Amino acid sequence: MLQPLLKSREAILALAILVLLAVIATRFPAFIGPGNLAAVFTDTSPLIILALGQMAVILTKCIDLSVAANLALCGMIAAMLNGMGLPLPLILLCVVLLGGLLGAVNGLLVWKLSIPSIVVTLGTMTIYRGVIFLLTNGKWINAHQMSEGFKAFPRAAFLGLPVMAWIAVLVVAGMAVFISRTPLGRALFAVGGNPHAAVYTGISVGRTQCAAFVISGALAGLTGYLWVARYAVAYVDIAGGFELDVVAACVIGGIAIAGGAGSVAGAVMGALFLGIIKNALPVVGISPFWQLAISGSAILIAIAVNARGQGAKGRLILKQAEHRA
Repeated sequence: MLQPLLKSREAILALAILVLLAVIATRFPAFIGPGNLAAVFTDTSPLIILALGQMAVILTKCIDLSVAANLALCGMIAAMLNGMGLPLPLILLCVVLLGGLLGAVNGLLVWKLSIPSIVVTLGTMTIYRGVIFLLTNGKWINAHQMSEGFKAFPRAAFLGLPVMAWIAVLVVAGMAVFISRTPLGRALFAVGGNPHAAVYTGISVGRTQCAAFVISGALAGLTGYLWVARYAVAYVDIAGGFELDVVAACVIGGIAIAGGAGSVAGAVMGALFLGIIKNALPVVGISPFWQLAISGSAILIAIAVNARGQGAKGRLILKQAEHRA
């Protein structure tokens, strides 16, 4: 009974999170209080949402380094639309569609021009930040320029949790159903696990990768509004470098960079692990330099574990064709 659990990446990560919380509790017992844990989950919600979108991309053997820039551009557009007096539901629709469109740009460049995804998204990351500067001339949009309803929605409490946290929960549930119950969700694993076999079964590798980028972009657009509304500020460098945290959450959660293996639970727990570290280390008096070292060490350990576990693929969707020409 214990041995299969120890072979489960999700179980090991859950145990690591519990051990981490126990260690923190010895220094700062209030950290594991229900209210504080709810606050940590809320703070980690943007990372969870983006990690799930990144997971879809990584499963197809690609990577999206433009998610934070997408978030920043959509967040700025959300703030500008709010200044024009648009109702919040329409703003949400616009930023999700815009994020999906920006993701589609990445996907089409990867699909149609066969450019490596890391090159494409490095380029679009810079372009999206540049577009924000062109739209605003580098100016900020501050709290007093945003309506109260715009700022209040992510913070509104429902059953003890802010709406922002509930949105993350809904995204987790939606991705779990999408990955396990839809043809496109299963195609993500097939394309990443064995693209040649996927082609033989009628799956378009390029179209599937493009769809993954659209999903990642749409979730980044949604997160852009949540981020800007919660912190009540929008500017060019918002969420600068956050794309690295997103990739790290996926790696720690067991999403194979080589594609084809991973789970929603793993991505969520990888994000929570990072979120707990980032929230707890300052509280217990760890210096910022050690915080970076600890976060980096966690990523390296996760990569080493992933490399050793490559022999056993996470989820087998298609059997590799034997002796095909």
